[in-house]
Amino acid sequence: MKTPSELIVCLIAILITFASCNSVKKTYESDLQSHFESISSPQPVLTSERMSHLPAPVRKYLEVCGYIGKEIPMNAEIVWSESQIKMKPGANWMKLKTVQFNSVQSPFRIAYMKAKLAGFIPFEGRDIYTNGSGHMYGKLGKIITIFDEKQREIAQSALIIILAEALLVPGYALQDYIQWEEIDEFTASATIHHGGITASGTFHFNEQHELVLFQTNDRYFMSPGQGNVLMPFSAEIGDYFHQGEFKVPGSLMAVWHLESGRYEYWKGNISEVKYNVVINPGTKDI
Repeated sequence: MKTPSELIVCLIAILITFASCNSVKKTYESDLQSHFESISSPQPVLTSERMSHLPAPVRKYLEVCGYIGKEIPMNAEIVWSESQIKMKPGANWMKLKTVQFNSVQSPFRIAYMKAKLAGFIPFEGRDIYTNGSGHMYGKLGKIITIFDEKQREIAQSALIIILAEALLVPGYALQDYIQWEEIDEFTASATIHHGGITASGTFHFNEQHELVLFQTNDRYFMSPGQGNVLMPFSAEIGDYFHQGEFKVPGSLMAVWHLESGRYEYWKGNISEVKYNVVINPGTKDI
């Protein structure tokens, strides 16, 4: 005879099996399919004239990374070979599987993540910005919703991540909804306007003209007991590698700078960036 704890585990397993039709994964795939139905035709090549209005450090980045003379990247499937998240300061890193897609024409970003809590409880999360709205959605065991956030602060936070990743998908840098300002030879700031939201950040480049740091004060941190509060946020970028004719970053670390100190909460390694995708990548590899 099974013990009560064993019966509970069996019940959870049964519920997980029958709840698959409501999975976060299916929500991700549906959202992505809706976006692909609106994707436009291929874009012209990037020329020096097309980027003449950009700050010097941004132009130099696009040059050394091999984008000039190539078709302008207007969307990208970002393939993460590995990723990890730290759910709160002081916690251990938890391994994730992550898939992500960004698109430029109307700013769009969607990411799907999954993990196993305690070694066996499935966790799924979907983060999206589309049509001026943001939505963070997560479930345990495909049954229990642990977050379902749609506030305006979520939209602003999602939009600022699109800005942070703008140079990974260079078509963003040329859009009217992003305005640039040169600070010095290795620094530029940008402001993104969309859906009634305005947010800004600063891009820092090294002497090889690689983007190595993005900083902003316009992202909201979900603070227990305090709700969404603005906190300094940064993305640290590095480990560049050559992917065909392009030079792309290989790693990213997302960091909150809390009053209590530095909180590294997400990190991942990029194995490939697929530009101007015309077929819905879905979640076939996760």
